[in-house]
Amino acid sequence: MHESERHRVILAAVQSRPMMTVADLCEVTGSSEATIRRDIAALDERGELRRVRGGAEAVNPPEQSALMGRPFSVNETINIAQKRAIARAAVDLCRDGEPIIINGGTTTYQMVHHLTGRRLSVFTNSFAIAEYLIHNSRCSVVIPGGTVYREQNVILSPFGGVVASHFYAKRMFLGCQGIGAHGLMEADPMVVQSELGLIGQADEVIVLADSSKFSGRSSLILCGLDRIAAVISDSGIRDEDRQMLETAGVRLIVADTSASGERQAAVA
Repeated sequence: MHESERHRVILAAVQSRPMMTVADLCEVTGSSEATIRRDIAALDERGELRRVRGGAEAVNPPEQSALMGRPFSVNETINIAQKRAIARAAVDLCRDGEPIIINGGTTTYQMVHHLTGRRLSVFTNSFAIAEYLIHNSRCSVVIPGGTVYREQNVILSPFGGVVASHFYAKRMFLGCQGIGAHGLMEADPMVVQSELGLIGQADEVIVLADSSKFSGRSSLILCGLDRIAAVISDSGIRDEDRQMLETAGVRLIVADTSASGERQAAVA
């Protein structure tokens, strides 16, 4: 991650919470502690944040706390070509009339552009996905009740969801903070709680993860690889990660990011 992009991520992160530790910022940027400390010092000197012991805080702290992880507006600019190709491959798995769940995220959001001519029943906790489909598709849209977290563009409730518990889905499409031998990882306990409830409502769980997510790490495990039917990634996926999925019995779909792959994906 380049310095300017890293600074943008750091500023968005400190604006989303009253205080971010150095360790928190290392996790969301994938950078070393020494790099983050230099960044904090530089941004503090420019008056863009306030350096505090062990981390940084916003000059004007937010009134409402946000979720851990990078904001939607930052994430949607990262690996965008890969995300678009992965989303195309995901929609190719859908059939008209099927009920599906699309969890909030910048990769899953790219699915909406390929659902405009489809007729599906879509349950989503993404405010952005729901709004787009309502105005630009013939899909029926179901959303849960809860709080809208503006930074991540998702709707979450700490009390569970009555609607979600009665919605059956053929497939659930979701992204992740990271993916490894232990399973899918997420950055925030609230996200884990919400997704656990939704995973139980779907026959198949399909993970949309560009190749960088195989290097992502978090202390929160959402589910093991044994619960995942397929992972859709890009050609940048490493051989060891391919082998990890194969050993776990997870189908890997490699999305074609070339122009000729506009409507197809190669299945590995």
